[in-house]
Amino acid sequence: MIYGYIYASRIPDMRLTMNDFNRCFFLICSLLSMIAASAQEGIPVYFDYLSDNYYLIHPSMAGAGQSGKARLTARKQWFDVERAPSLQTLNAHLRVGEKSGVGAILFNDRNGYHSQTGMKLTYAHHLMFSRNPVDLDQLSFGLSVGFIQSRLDESEFQSVIPDPVITGTATNVTYFNIDVGASYHLFEFYAHATIKNLLGSGRDLYSAQEFDNLRRYLFSVGYVFGKSLWQFEPSVMLQYAEFTQETAVDVNAKVYRNMDFGRIWGGLSFRQSFDGAQYILDGTTRDQRLQLLTPIVGVNVNNFMFSYNYSYQAGDVRFDNGGFHQITLGYDFLKGKEPYDCNCPAVNY
Repeated sequence: MIYGYIYASRIPDMRLTMNDFNRCFFLICSLLSMIAASAQEGIPVYFDYLSDNYYLIHPSMAGAGQSGKARLTARKQWFDVERAPSLQTLNAHLRVGEKSGVGAILFNDRNGYHSQTGMKLTYAHHLMFSRNPVDLDQLSFGLSVGFIQSRLDESEFQSVIPDPVITGTATNVTYFNIDVGASYHLFEFYAHATIKNLLGSGRDLYSAQEFDNLRRYLFSVGYVFGKSLWQFEPSVMLQYAEFTQETAVDVNAKVYRNMDFGRIWGGLSFRQSFDGAQYILDGTTRDQRLQLLTPIVGVNVNNFMFSYNYSYQAGDVRFDNGGFHQITLGYDFLKGKEPYDCNCPAVNY
């Protein structure tokens, strides 16, 4: 993974010219723009998909259920750090006819002096293999077209000596990309596969620091056990970035409890990268991989859903001791048809 770390326990005594300082400052800001998002363009892959929100990362989930779903998420990292990463998303999707689904996503992502806003429009096609409409045996295909505006604000960068690296202005670029994916549901079993940023092309804000291959591959699989008051849902998600050849895996476990008023649930997710970064501590070179531990809790009452998750990064080298907070508000609408005869929260209402 690509991380930006600042480790200042041992800084040698040195003198920097103003020009050197500006270059270092620009480099640090560029590194901050890549923290935790792993140089992703578009919507970063966090843990909000665990809030019955798989459509946010898998376009084939648009209209996969018998009702419409709307989700609003807000994520904030390091409350005591100025210009810390923050993300807001709003998405909704629903079934149209017997075999089609449509959806839309709006998002705003800010990371240091870099920000991006965008919209994705989705169409999905669903094939039912069961003769009984309440028996879930469905293969789905989805396509999302995304329009993104990226912005780099250098207006606050000041240089006594002119530096060609720093423009001193705000630069905006607009581009589009597409996501494609497929999903399969068989009662309580589900599997998803998605290619994000299929075209590969992306922003052009940092000239020589840019790369054109933004493709990212996501694979998810899970199963819901139990048909009484309690249900248990283990799942795994694997993601791979083509350009950097980075791989990470999420191992998730959720528990549901049916109540008179609805459902309460909670779970735990652990993200582990297979690639690490080297650092020096006490004269010893060590290797650290990204490790995120994320507990999540939620409740469903009638048509409404609320969830909260907190991500804690393990390891000796961290930008800040604080974690990453995220809340999700949801609403299920157009509950006209009978739900599927399965315990499948991501599809059923």
